[in-house]
Amino acid sequence: MKSTYVLVHAAWLGAWAWKPVADQLTAMGHTVIAPDLPGHGADQTPAKLVRLQNYVATVLDAVDRSEQPVILVGHSFAGVTISQVAEARPEKIRGLVYLAAFLLPNDASFGDAVAGVTGSLAVDNFYLSDDKTEAYVAAEKAHAAFAQDASAEAFGEAAKYMVAEPAAPLFEKLSITETRWGAIPKYYIETTEDNAIPLAAQRQMAEQGGVRRTYSLATGHCPNLTQPVQVAAYLQSIAEDL
Repeated sequence: MKSTYVLVHAAWLGAWAWKPVADQLTAMGHTVIAPDLPGHGADQTPAKLVRLQNYVATVLDAVDRSEQPVILVGHSFAGVTISQVAEARPEKIRGLVYLAAFLLPNDASFGDAVAGVTGSLAVDNFYLSDDKTEAYVAAEKAHAAFAQDASAEAFGEAAKYMVAEPAAPLFEKLSITETRWGAIPKYYIETTEDNAIPLAAQRQMAEQGGVRRTYSLATGHCPNLTQPVQVAAYLQSIAEDL
């Protein structure tokens, strides 16, 4: 069976970060939609104007463009976004896939989730702009924090496309229910060498989130860039499981 995947990129990145995986899935015959969220990639919305609802609206548009129910995949912070999208359109989503992502309960935010995290290079080097509208991870720590398993050259190329992250969505709380979001099958792809979201935190979220199955990758935080063939293989496996 051929599936439609909607791939939602992480903070600081853009749809470009999914291209290696999208190419693999397309070659398998699947349909892939990977939007740029507001303020990322080709979307030039100023960070100060971006809210979580803007991310949700963009992804809902992608979901609604598909005639068949989709497999909705979120990387890192996009776990928050796909959960809120799932609450709005449970009938359009076959499954939710959290790739090294924030799988949070109702009334929780990214800010809440990272408050108690230790051993994260990303959290330890996270800061806001003076006007509190943009979020950053210290540039000199970004490679080690996000993709230490990528070469310096490859990460340097990717870093050219990274943007300041709109800060407001990071502190907005999820509003989800067990009857809508909770009824959709969930999968977690953990990254065991992750310097951004420690493995223990990923596993705790997966357990509390009631996932149907966990897949494991021996990578840093961005396997979509460093191990796209394996990520695509897992996404294919999830489609078969559904």
